[in-house]
This record gives sequence, C-alpha cells and structure tokens, in this order.
Amino acid sequence: MRHKISGRKFDRPTNQRLALFRGLVRELLKHEAIKTTEAKAKELRSFCDPIITLGKDGSLHARRQALSFVQDTKVVDKVFSELGPRFASRPGGYTRIIKLGPRLGDGAMMVKIELVK
Repeated sequence: MRHKISGRKFDRPTNQRLALFRGLVRELLKHEAIKTTEAKAKELRSFCDPIITLGKDGSLHARRQALSFVQDTKVVDKVFSELGPRFASRPGGYTRIIKLGPRLGDGAMMVKIELVK
C-alpha cells in the first residue's frame, strides 16, 4: 500500500522523470497552454505552481532557484517579467485542466493544461 507516498512514478527512473517535468514546465510557461495526458498534467501542477510563486517574489535568489529547475533564461525572464506580476494578487492555483477525451492510440485521457488568465 502507498500510504502517505505522494507523486507518480510513470515507470521511469528519477532522472528521466525530472527531465520530463522540466521539459513540460518549460513548454507550459513558454506557450501558456499544452496538451498532455491527465496524469502528467495533474503531476505537472506541483512543479509549475512553485516556479510562478518564485516569479511573484522577484528576488535574485528566487530567479536563481527558478533557473536551476527550468534551465532556460528566456522562460525565466518571462516568468519574472510577465507571469509574476499577472498573478501577484492570486494566492495560488495558476493552472487549469480541461479534459479533451481519450487518445486514439491507447485510450489515455488527454487534457489541455493552461495558465489561468
């Protein structure tokens, strides 16, 4: 039983799983909406929301913390110049998940995850 164990493993080693979510966070912050599976989108929220919260802080330390995870300076600049001020008055919940239906190949539930306007 998985009592008090959080997070999904997606049948991947830790380094591959972190690389997957670094890429998904980077693309979500760059395009502000992406299409992925429901399980990945639900897990993605726990990686993306803290980055936007760092953007609200705006300090140099917060910028370096965001850059250590996202590893793309243009995306981090966008987080701190556009997204941080946009969500300044919002206490959390920066993403929205919209169900699209099952994928034709394997029947996985597909969703669109986007940043709230």
